Amino acid sequence: MKSPQQYTLIATCAAGLEDLVHGEIASFGGSGIEQGKGVITWQGDLACGYRACLWSRFASRILLQLAAFPAADDTELYDRCGAIDWQEHMDVSSTFAIQCTLSDSVITHNQFAALRVKDALVDQFRERSGERPSVQVERPDLQIHLHIHSNQAILALDLSGESLHRRGYRVEGAVAPLKESLAAGIVALAGWSKGIAPDTMLLDPMCGSGTLLIEAALIHGDSAPGLGRRYFGFLGWKQHDEEVWQRLVDKAIAREEAGLDRPWPMILGYDADPVVVAAARKNIEQAGLTGKIRVKQGQLANLKRPAEKGLLVCNPPYGERLGEAEEAVQLYRALGRVMRAEFVHWQVGFFIAAPDFGDRFGLSWKASHRLFNGPLACRLLCTEITEGEPEPLFQWQVSPQAFDGEGSDFANRLVKNLKKMLKWAEREDITCFRVYDRDLPEYNVTIDLYGKWVHVQEYAPPATIDPELASQRFSQALASIREVLRVRRDRIFIKTRKKQKGKQQYQKQGSHKKMHEVREGQCFFLVNFTDYLDTGLFLDHRITRSRIGGLAAGKRFLNLFGYTGAATIHAARGGAALTTTVDLSATYLSWARMNLALNGYGGPTHVTIQEDCLQWLENQGRGRSEQKTGFRGQKAAPHQQRSEGEEHSSQYDLIFVDPPTFSNTKKDHRIFDVQEHHGRLLELAMRVLAPAGLLIFSTNFRKFALDASLEPRFAITEISRETIPLDFERNSRVHRCWEFRHKAVE
Repeated sequence: MKSPQQYTLIATCAAGLEDLVHGEIASFGGSGIEQGKGVITWQGDLACGYRACLWSRFASRILLQLAAFPAADDTELYDRCGAIDWQEHMDVSSTFAIQCTLSDSVITHNQFAALRVKDALVDQFRERSGERPSVQVERPDLQIHLHIHSNQAILALDLSGESLHRRGYRVEGAVAPLKESLAAGIVALAGWSKGIAPDTMLLDPMCGSGTLLIEAALIHGDSAPGLGRRYFGFLGWKQHDEEVWQRLVDKAIAREEAGLDRPWPMILGYDADPVVVAAARKNIEQAGLTGKIRVKQGQLANLKRPAEKGLLVCNPPYGERLGEAEEAVQLYRALGRVMRAEFVHWQVGFFIAAPDFGDRFGLSWKASHRLFNGPLACRLLCTEITEGEPEPLFQWQVSPQAFDGEGSDFANRLVKNLKKMLKWAEREDITCFRVYDRDLPEYNVTIDLYGKWVHVQEYAPPATIDPELASQRFSQALASIREVLRVRRDRIFIKTRKKQKGKQQYQKQGSHKKMHEVREGQCFFLVNFTDYLDTGLFLDHRITRSRIGGLAAGKRFLNLFGYTGAATIHAARGGAALTTTVDLSATYLSWARMNLALNGYGGPTHVTIQEDCLQWLENQGRGRSEQKTGFRGQKAAPHQQRSEGEEHSSQYDLIFVDPPTFSNTKKDHRIFDVQEHHGRLLELAMRVLAPAGLLIFSTNFRKFALDASLEPRFAITEISRETIPLDFERNSRVHRCWEFRHKAVE
């Protein structure tokens, strides 16, 4: 029997997948395999080329070389292409297209090079028959590929016709979906294989349109990725062997059916966006994998280990757009925290676009694979989560000695306060609290502890105090703080407070933008000790935030003048069905989104809206609201969002209103004065409060008087005393707080 004709075949692939493609080609029967960057070349018969088109999970295109020749200029290119007998490959009625890539070539324009190939081909047909075939860009009968490198040309037939990543199952995609071939490479490099034990689970906690899950299922089910395609480049080729192709397809179908009958592992995905979850389910159905893959709506913050062992693989957001990189960083921190807490002994693989962000997970990587998502250089970071020693809890050590001499009165008062406050804080699991609040008139400072950092605020002395004396006392206070707390200088942050005018209280104080992570209960926050007058976490509202968290389960929560979103985080942690955070400051809303990401929350159920709160409430009253963009690019407004099993509404069950005492904006000439405008603010806020809802209003304005016209209209209870924590008892007027409810209809 005559041996089948041997061809030079070429597979192209994304950089980083070459080893995987090499292994595939060997399994398809290829010989003389040579591997380069993004390309694999081998010798094989037509059936081998067909197998590559049908079964390759990782290649982009499969090419069959027609000719290789020097191409020193366009004339030589034309002549060499004209020497090929094109009637062996196509008829005059066939359509064709030519793609061209150039590298270190005298011919510098790929469209010109493609045009010369086209001219040679059609001129040959004209000379022989007087007719010429037509060019068709989309799905032609013959797709021809020209590659010139160092003036050496390779002319090839594209057997795949179009990129092999187009499996045919993708109905809808989320934002920037992975190519299927890259997704298959990610799950394979992360440790997933056809022979994996059925009790080994695969989990993608941020599954998007489900591509990683589907590719993993196709691998386990021994399903040929090309079975779902309706077009290949060889189907219109005159030398196509339909019998050989059909035999391979029939065998692939039989293998797929056998794969569906074997024991299956659990393949599970989550995503915070219900629209994306719906798209993933459509893709799974189109791939014929309904029942083999489960996808649910869920937040990263709520992720628990669903099995004793498994592989977790994830393509988290890259943060490519301006302002989103820091959100991505915080999300990676949340992922690392969840991995360490819930996924001990699991294998994990994270595909990230910023390699220098890999250390933000807080994990030790056993492997790092360099891959590309299009032109974007990425890394697949892999490891096994091991059960390490729990991180020791930080504890302050107070100097036991008694102080005397200059500044001793301050030092001894600080020691006395610390003995009381540290015991209380440990008992209540509080890590951020105040330990000194201008207790002694001579030392006009406040001292707050944030985790292992000390935040010292110096208040401007009255005009009656000599500035040099005030400066001397402040220096004494700092020396005492370092000695009493045994703290290094780099963990002490100092600010000077003075009466602010207009927007000064919200202006940056520096340019470092250094964030530190702190914890409050089960919530994590980013604080900034250097760049703004406030740190980003108001400690006097600790009880109020905890109250909100305790009331939030299943509720629609609205945070007006949301600042850095601290109350929103507590509401989300408490189980809020949705949260909306409104603030005019883009800086604060970006901070709020970073806090959301740090805690594992995102998607359209947690929306931030940059708008003047009064104006936004007015718009709600008129029945309209502007769409705003959130993390990962989704757009949503409270009355338009959808959550699984629940409709979003412009009414809220729980509202927190904590406006500034005074603010103005030059751009829009807006002025807000809490005393003057709170009546209208609360009236509008109550209009979006559900009939059985609760609104909590707070202000730090010491001379504040509640608008008397509100009391006859609403059920109002002052809860100021209940919301002042122990560390602020000396300053009981630090804020005032009320609960507002609708009066019962008689």
